[in-house]
Amino acid sequence: MTKEERFRGCIIGGAIGDAWGSGFENQFEEDGDTFYFLGNPNVKMPTWGITDDTQLTLATIEVMCENKKVNPEVIANKFVEYYQQRKLRGIGASTLKSLKELSFGGHWSQVGRRGEYAAGNGAAMRIAPIAFREEITYSEIRDICIITHNNDEAYIGAKSVIIAIREILNGNWNGTTNLLELIIDQIPDTRVRDRLIEIKNIENLLEIGKIGNDGYVVNSVPLAIAAANKVKEIGIEQMYAQLIEIGGDTDTNCSIAGQIAGSLIGFHAIPIKLTSKLETLQDYNWITTTMDKLIALENW
Repeated sequence: MTKEERFRGCIIGGAIGDAWGSGFENQFEEDGDTFYFLGNPNVKMPTWGITDDTQLTLATIEVMCENKKVNPEVIANKFVEYYQQRKLRGIGASTLKSLKELSFGGHWSQVGRRGEYAAGNGAAMRIAPIAFREEITYSEIRDICIITHNNDEAYIGAKSVIIAIREILNGNWNGTTNLLELIIDQIPDTRVRDRLIEIKNIENLLEIGKIGNDGYVVNSVPLAIAAANKVKEIGIEQMYAQLIEIGGDTDTNCSIAGQIAGSLIGFHAIPIKLTSKLETLQDYNWITTTMDKLIALENW
């Protein structure tokens, strides 16, 4: 499979996960015996729409198009450009803090939230395109992460996504072995690693989701990787559906899983019913134009 096919699968797979999952984020099932004094409320079916998961991924791709040498300063500047142009939806607290401070002249290395509250999945959700330039080092990836999340767990979560995609690109993972074990061997002793070890032999994705499914990177990234690990077994559509059933941070969990799974199976293996639904979104042309530009520049 060509690198172009895998890149298209990554970006479109992530966008589908984001768009589908965004309508279900942090929804909770009500008890069957819930009583409403004024009758049952009207149920509004969730609609598809991309959020900052896809938008900041596109910003990263744009930087890769404009700069052969990607560094955190140019990425930070692009994020601010998107923020000031009101191109971002659903921004998390850590990312929003960084964007506001960057807008007021803050340095990229100083604006990212630190400590426990910086251990979100916001760096991991936008990092996937970087995996396709293997000359970008993990030290550079760490700097790219700390623009918004200056936290070791957040970085290791993002690094785990990079490793997953690079293992695919290098032919080391074809969907039949355990992806979690490949990643565990390449990351340091962290809570992310501990969680990957804890869940690596759990077959039921819904059981993994019960351990944690929110935006905390220790919950989100291992869950997304475990979902992508099952794509050859259950198919990408069922992978998304199970993550949505699990609940929590459904847009980001589905987006990260979709990026990894899409890289593995390629664009043309994604069901047409899903790609066709994505095509109906107003942002679809933005997604494909940005993606196509990098593909042409890289000559994949």
